[in-house]
Amino acid sequence: MIRRSFLAVRATLAGEAAPGVVLMLAAAAALIVANSPAGPAYEHMLHAMIRPLSLLHSVNDGLMALFFLFVGLEVKRELIAGDLATPAARRLPVIAAVAGMAVPALVYLAVTRAAPSLRHGWAIPSATDIAFAIGVLALVGPKVPASLKLFLTTVAIVDDIGAVAIIALVYTSGLNLVALGAAALVLAALLLLNRRGVRALWPYLLLAALLWLAVFNSGVHATVAGVLAALFIPLGADGHGPLERLEHALSPWVSYAILPIFGFANAGVALGAAPFWAPLPLGVAAGLFVGKQLGIFGAIRGAVALGIAERPEGAGWVQLYGVALLAGIGFTMSLFIGGLAFADPVLVEEVKVGVLAGSALSAVAGFVVLRWASR
Repeated sequence: MIRRSFLAVRATLAGEAAPGVVLMLAAAAALIVANSPAGPAYEHMLHAMIRPLSLLHSVNDGLMALFFLFVGLEVKRELIAGDLATPAARRLPVIAAVAGMAVPALVYLAVTRAAPSLRHGWAIPSATDIAFAIGVLALVGPKVPASLKLFLTTVAIVDDIGAVAIIALVYTSGLNLVALGAAALVLAALLLLNRRGVRALWPYLLLAALLWLAVFNSGVHATVAGVLAALFIPLGADGHGPLERLEHALSPWVSYAILPIFGFANAGVALGAAPFWAPLPLGVAAGLFVGKQLGIFGAIRGAVALGIAERPEGAGWVQLYGVALLAGIGFTMSLFIGGLAFADPVLVEEVKVGVLAGSALSAVAGFVVLRWASR
């Protein structure tokens, strides 16, 4: 029995569930540390200055720019040569993702309507965590149709595009026009490299670093620079172009270093410090758990009933409902947007409680529904 358990754990950590499991462990570690005698030291460490930023801001503005660079590479590849390359392939995931962003925002606003100061957090429950959601889906087992994993991944990718747009348009203030001009010049240089067919990676990476510095000083959140840089890195016709090489090189770092570090730095909250029934955590949790499933599953049923799109091949309605539940795992992106939406540390702690509660409910409910459906 011990040997079988060991082999099962090893297979899980070697498969598609691994990044999600590592992220879960990082979040659990943060919660344990934050609620232990080491809690004050944990908080002190996060706010220790590493010139010119604190450790927490270095993670959120620096490391996460690499995560968004990776997301941008993935989005570009899928749009040009992947599962989003044709209008027919894009139709259902885009419809589901848009509804899955709008309905959670409306649920959040409905729950927090008595507190106008909380309206700025409407986008917090709109995001889906790809690694976490795919990790839970992989834990269900091999009986889940491959089309479901593809559908969930595609919805999450479209979701990420929307999240980046929200960050750039909504959570931006005090623009520095000189820095924005510098960023435009760097983008023009990236475009020139792309048009000249340059296939070496180092010029793109050098310009991407300069772009990050310009955007960081512009008032737009620095992570947007990662997505913008990715759009100009060429995709190889043979599958071995600069984009594919960089995506392959970044993948293990994003899955096993950047996202776990972000999770450990942002998920630590002293349980009991922020009441779950306060409007902010309740609004975030309701948006993720209720809003996501209503928006995504409702959009799928509506699109299929109207003949706009077809169900993913081999997937039943109960399985699609389970996937809609998993899309409510907002963890990484929701925590990230929550940190942008509110400057008050008390409100940020309340956001963490809501994100953790809503994501945990979505993960458990989605796993149970999919497990039952696969049997």
